[in-house]
This record gives sequence, structure tokens and C-alpha cells, in this order.
Amino acid sequence: MTPDRLRAALEGVPDPDWLAAALRRVAAEPATIARFFPAAGRHCGRGDLAGAPGWTADEAARALLLTALPADHATHAEALYRHGDAAEKRAVLKALPLLPVGAAGVPLLHDAIRTNDTRLVAAALGPYARHLDPASWRQAVLKCVFAGVPLAGVADLDRRADGELAAMLAALAAERHAAGRELPADATDLLDRLTIREA
Repeated sequence: MTPDRLRAALEGVPDPDWLAAALRRVAAEPATIARFFPAAGRHCGRGDLAGAPGWTADEAARALLLTALPADHATHAEALYRHGDAAEKRAVLKALPLLPVGAAGVPLLHDAIRTNDTRLVAAALGPYARHLDPASWRQAVLKCVFAGVPLAGVADLDRRADGELAAMLAALAAERHAAGRELPADATDLLDRLTIREA
């Protein structure tokens, strides 16, 4: 996803003038993002965006506000995440790949993965999760399996999945089988693919 695609997807928002003005103000006066960021849902709506699959209007508007900042993206992203509600936190997580922050946003991923909010966990495992070290990433994938987060949303899953993840999934499958339960179908499919690949 790119800022241009998000901007195009937001063309039909209820209050386009508000968004345009907010983007200009944030670019000129970065501190104003603290006021505009929470208001995005009221002015832009919260519905799914046809032109940006997997994004809602408020998430896209908030991501654009972050990209409009002239500097200090990581500092603002962290502050907005720490003080935001669940929807605002998700928007920050989804915006991270669009921001020039390097690995500075990784602590936000760790925080999101520790929560029981499945939507935050899913947002944390988008494209920016490439910055997670292998051990943390594997644990996050297992968290998805435990929490029922669809693995289809995990960025780079087939590329990053390895023999260690296969062993972890196999152990979990054995535990579940002993308890009379099964792994979710997508986790079973992943384990099957990894077993074949590692054979």
C-alpha cells in the first residue's frame, strides 16, 4: 500500500475538505496531529475502503496524517499509539511501513502482539513485521494461531516460515490433538507446506 493509493481510495469520504485541511496543517504545524488524529473517524468515516482492501477510511486518513509530518515520524507515531484507542493504535501499526522510521517502531509491534485484541495482533503482522527478529516473529505467528487470527494476513508468511516454526506448530498440534482439539485449518495447511519443504 502507498500513500497515493490511500489518498485515491479516500476520494469519496464524507468530509474531504476536512482531510485536505488537516493534512496541510499537520505538514505546517506537526503538533496539530494530536488533535486531528483522533477526529479522523468522525470526519472520514470508519467503513471499509473498496480501493484499499484491508483498510478502513479512518485508518487510511490517519496513515496519511502521519505521512504528512515533515519530521520526527517515529516520535509522533509512538505518542499517538501510546495515547490512542484501539482504532488509533491499529492505524499507527498499519502506517509504519509507509513512514521513514527504520526499526524504531518495533516496540509498538511487541506491545500489540502482547495484547488480546486480535485486530491489533493482525495489524502488527503486516509488512512492517519484517523488522521483527526471527524468534519474535515465530512467537507472533503462534499467537495468531492461539488467538484465531487468520494467517492469510501475516505478511511474508511463506518466505519467513522455517523449520523452527514447523517444530513449534507440530508441538502445538500434538498438544491440541491430545486434548481432542485441532489446529485451525490455515495453521494445518502451513504445517503441511513446511513439512514438505523441510523434508
